[in-house]
Amino acid sequence: MPSEPTASSPPFGTLLDDSPHDCPYLPGRTAVLPVRWYDKALDGDQVDALLAQADRRVGRTLYRPSCPDCQECKGIRVPVMDFTPTRSQRRVMKQNEDIEVVAGPPQPSPERLALFNKHKLLRGLGEAPISLAHYRNWLVTSCVQTIETRYVLNGQVIGVGVLDLGRRDASSVYFYFDPDHADRSLGTFSALAEMAWMRAQGLRYYYLGLYVAGCDHLNYKARFFPHERLIDGVWRRYDAPESSR
Repeated sequence: MPSEPTASSPPFGTLLDDSPHDCPYLPGRTAVLPVRWYDKALDGDQVDALLAQADRRVGRTLYRPSCPDCQECKGIRVPVMDFTPTRSQRRVMKQNEDIEVVAGPPQPSPERLALFNKHKLLRGLGEAPISLAHYRNWLVTSCVQTIETRYVLNGQVIGVGVLDLGRRDASSVYFYFDPDHADRSLGTFSALAEMAWMRAQGLRYYYLGLYVAGCDHLNYKARFFPHERLIDGVWRRYDAPESSR
């Protein structure tokens, strides 16, 4: 059942850059991702409205794809009250029962930076480490209410998630983990843990960012059902894999 994005008109921000560049998701394509700066904090209703337009946040800026020749990027969200984990996802939850999830404000630290860069380099997500200043500007500095979730095993942090909060909705900004624990499916576990927390709070939509069918780093997001994708300005619901529809 399709649903329209919210009718609210949140502030657009100050446009910093909308120049075309190589697509970060699909090789050989050109992307336009207008980046807008917000000098003031956004309230919860404004955040919900921006998320409903598939906005993503980096520091105090937000962006959404505006590519003239491609519409492969689609916002994706899960209605947390309707979500039902699959048998495989329940196994992931069971496997990680020994992990403690701790929430608090996002913080920059050498330990977080080392874990972030280990994840980035060993998972093939880049060729060079980032600096602590880059980490702070990207994941800690924010124009919305932001929390950090830490995944602790035997006293050691093995994963960190960054979550933006609106009044009724939340957006997963980024998650990184220790590749030495890749067999735990921590990316899936973090999404399940965040949705469980949202459900306990009575929240509505869990935004997973952008879904791109041809990008392996992004198409895993469609494994959570039901979910909705923003297609031609309308959120369309998927209750099962498309092959079984």
